[in-house]
Amino acid sequence: MTAYTCIIDEEDDKKMLLTISTTYLLATDLGYLLHKHPDRLQEVALSSGKAHIFYPEANEDKCTVALLLDIDPISLVRNARNTASEGFTLGHYVNDRPYVASSLMSVAIAKAFSTAMNGTCANRPEAVDKVMPFEVSLSALPAPKGGELLIRKLFEPLGYEIVVERQTLDEIFPEWGESKYYHLKLTGQTRLQDLLSHLYVLIPVLDNDKHYWVSEDEVNKLLKKGEGWLSNHPEKEQIIKRYLLNIGRFTKSALGQLLAEDTVTDEEDSEEDDVTIKRKETLHQERLKQVLSELKASGAKSVLDLGCGEGKLLRMLLREKQFENILGMDISYRSLEKAKERLHFQEMAPRQKERINLIHGALTYRDKRLEGFDGAALVEVIEHLDENRLAALERVLFEFARPTTVVLTTPNRDYNQLFESLESGAFRHSDHRFEWSRAEFKAWAGRVAEAHDYEVNFKAVGEEHPNFGAPSQMAIFNLK
Repeated sequence: MTAYTCIIDEEDDKKMLLTISTTYLLATDLGYLLHKHPDRLQEVALSSGKAHIFYPEANEDKCTVALLLDIDPISLVRNARNTASEGFTLGHYVNDRPYVASSLMSVAIAKAFSTAMNGTCANRPEAVDKVMPFEVSLSALPAPKGGELLIRKLFEPLGYEIVVERQTLDEIFPEWGESKYYHLKLTGQTRLQDLLSHLYVLIPVLDNDKHYWVSEDEVNKLLKKGEGWLSNHPEKEQIIKRYLLNIGRFTKSALGQLLAEDTVTDEEDSEEDDVTIKRKETLHQERLKQVLSELKASGAKSVLDLGCGEGKLLRMLLREKQFENILGMDISYRSLEKAKERLHFQEMAPRQKERINLIHGALTYRDKRLEGFDGAALVEVIEHLDENRLAALERVLFEFARPTTVVLTTPNRDYNQLFESLESGAFRHSDHRFEWSRAEFKAWAGRVAEAHDYEVNFKAVGEEHPNFGAPSQMAIFNLK
């Protein structure tokens, strides 16, 4: 691809402009993922205007794509459900719609980058699931109700670092005060597909004057684009209500479908498909004690509990004065809230509270907050990931975070036939994506250790059977 730079006109920068940049190795892969060639200026027709796609910068070190909307106010009036400001009779024709990042931008994202949003890329299929560093700039984002606080509540839980700049009504007349419009800058590491889905959903959430009619179709769009992250978002109810204009029957439908999924998850988490609860609890306690023992023996003073769940291991770590810095991370906000409750986090003494921190995050995305720790624990975590995502976890943990010691446990599939109520070939938990035999686990752990300069040792967890081993298996990785 040809490396080049173009200049964005100052007036265009004040329009509805979205830019997405990456400095990922071979940054021009962004063009393949978006299915938009950097050497071409392209247009996409909208119901009320056009969207222009171009690349201000494109080389192997950095690639930036820009989406600029050119809205026809007359077409907007013909097609819109309502653009009139209350009490202003010319509001249909005199409004902010052509100049702000509103629901129109969301539609433009879906049309311009539909291939990337669907997670397909014919020329670079391996890049679809790659976590890349992104910087997003969004001009003139309206947030009339909630302002900067709402913007932060929507984007920060998704792992983005945010800079929000409120715009003045008129630079020539500063005495007029500040406007309801903001310039938003997001930086973070994620998949492009996830980034576009976040923007697609959350931009209309901030917009009270959507240009389209809200129907049952919008419920389906919201749930589809929010798949994998909306159900765990702490502001999911507000997101749903605002996205669907607070229309009761639609918000109830969307919330009901999300809650139904959560209920299934709760039921799955509360039992392991008929494996005896008493035995499960005993094994789990034994597993945690053994993990704790390995971390203590390593001499670690700072420890990660990755996939900390409701905080059982965290509570045990806090009891040991050896651990001066404890970080728990989980992908589920609900689990983190339960962990805080069980740890009595709010009532902790100040010195105790300084020792522990709980964060939301995913093990498949690089996170600098995980770097610099002596030890890390992953207790029955990896089997909840799709096997094709394990490569991302390996890099996040062993290449980037690089704790001195990693203690990792996972079920032993060989042992499953000893569970009488477990059907042949079935997993112990319906959320498990795989369960490895002892040979498979040792092969994987050995490869990871060799690739990232670790030594690895294996131990059994639970009572061992002479032929099938123990119910769980443990790998202890130590940096050479």
